[in-house]
Amino acid sequence: MKLSILKCVFACCVFFCSTNIQAQKKEAYEIMVENVKVIVQPSTNEIVEIQTVFRGGVQNYGADKAGIEALALKALTECGTQNDDKNSFKNKLDKVNAQMYSYADMDFSYLTLNCIKSDFEKVWPLYADALTKPRFDAGEFKRIQDETLNTLRERNSQPDYAIDKLAKETAFAGKNYAKEPMGSDASVKKLTAEEVKNYYKNFAVRSRIFIVVVGNVDQAALEQKISGLLNALPAGKPFVNRSDRFLPKANTIKVQKKELATNYIEALVSAPAPASKEYDAFQLAMQIFYDRHFLEVRTNNGLSYAPYSYFAGGLTPFAGIGVSTTEPDKYIAVLNNLVSKTKKGFTEEEVRNMKTRYITGVYSRQETNGEQARALASSEAVHGNWRRAITLNDDLKKVTAKDVSSAFNKYLTNYSWVYQGNPSKVNTKLYTSAAAAKLPPSKFENKKESTKVH
Repeated sequence: MKLSILKCVFACCVFFCSTNIQAQKKEAYEIMVENVKVIVQPSTNEIVEIQTVFRGGVQNYGADKAGIEALALKALTECGTQNDDKNSFKNKLDKVNAQMYSYADMDFSYLTLNCIKSDFEKVWPLYADALTKPRFDAGEFKRIQDETLNTLRERNSQPDYAIDKLAKETAFAGKNYAKEPMGSDASVKKLTAEEVKNYYKNFAVRSRIFIVVVGNVDQAALEQKISGLLNALPAGKPFVNRSDRFLPKANTIKVQKKELATNYIEALVSAPAPASKEYDAFQLAMQIFYDRHFLEVRTNNGLSYAPYSYFAGGLTPFAGIGVSTTEPDKYIAVLNNLVSKTKKGFTEEEVRNMKTRYITGVYSRQETNGEQARALASSEAVHGNWRRAITLNDDLKKVTAKDVSSAFNKYLTNYSWVYQGNPSKVNTKLYTSAAAAKLPPSKFENKKESTKVH
C-alpha cells in the first residue's frame, strides 16, 4: 500500500514538473518557406534537433519495392555526398559529436540532425548536402544493403516479431499496411544503388516535405538556411496522404504451423480514425485494458508471462491483443470473458488515474528535444495538426469515462487472429465464434481492482 502511494506521489510530481516545463517554453510556431511548412518549437537548452519529414510512408511504393525508402534515407548518411566521401562525412560529424540518422515508419520517414547549438553552423552544410547532394556510392550501398538483410533475417527468427508481421500481413492483405517499411528479404536483395538513387530523386520533393525544428535558433537565420536547402530540391507534384480504415467484418483466424516452445497468438481489431473525437478516448481505453489484460491473463490465470495489448494509431488505425501461451483455448475463453466485463464500462476513477499516468509518460519522454520533434512530426503527418502534440493534456481533460467506454465497446468487436505454433493445440472455432467462450467468472472486478491496476 505504501509503495502504491509513493508511486502515485512520484507520478504526480513528474506530471506537475513536466507541465511546468511545458508552460515555461516559448510558444511553438509555424512558418512557410518555399511553400514548405516549417514547425518550430523553441527550447530552453543548447541542443538543436531538426527533422526533415517525408510524407506517405508505405503508400509511396509497391510491395515488391518495400524497403526502398528506408535504404534511400540510410544511404544519405552512410554513402557520403558529392562533397565528402563516407569517411570524411563521418569524421566531420564526429569532431563535434553531432548525430545524423534516418527513420522510416508506416506513415512517414525523416532525416534527423542533432547537435549542440554552438556547432550548428558547422554541421548544417553536412545536413543540407546529405539531403540535396547524396552520393549513393555502389560499394557503400552494398554494405548497408547487406546489413539490412542481416537485420531482417535476425528479426524473422524472433517469434514476437514473426507473429506481429503475420498479423499485419493477414489483416491488411493487399493493402499498404501489409508492407514492412524496412522491407523483406526478397524485396531488399533485388534493389540496386541506381534504382534507390532514382527513387530518392523522385521522392525528395518539396511537395512531400515538412520540417520540424526544436531548438533555440534565430528565426531569420533558420529561414535562410532552410530556404537554401529547399531551393536545391524540386517542387514536385501535389501530394495528398491516403488514409484507410481497417474494419474486419467477422472473426477470423489464420493458423501457421511452427516448431516453437510455446504458441504465439495475436489479433488486430479496428480503431478510431486520426483527428476523430474517439481517438483519445480509445487510447485511454486500451491503456487501461492493457493493465486488466495483464492482470487477468498472467496474474489471475497464469497463461502467459507477457500478455499485451496496444493501440497503433496511424493513417490506417488499428489495435492489437496477443500472448504467447501453451493453452491457447483457455486464453481465448479468458479474453472473451474479460472483454465482456470491460464492456460494462470504465469507472471515473480509473479513467482519471489513467489520464494522469498517460500524460505523465508523454511529458517524461518529451524531456528531450528529439522526442518533442518526433511528437510534432507524428501529429502533423498522421493527424494533419502538429499542435495536437502540445494540446494533448487539455484534449484529454475533455474525455469522459462514458467516452472511453463507448470507444472500447465500438471497436472491440471483430478480430483478425493469427496463430503460430502447434495446430493441434488450438480450436479455431473458439476464435471465430461470435459468442464468447464460457468460463467461470473472472477474478477481476472493476471497482475493487481499479486502484491495484494503477
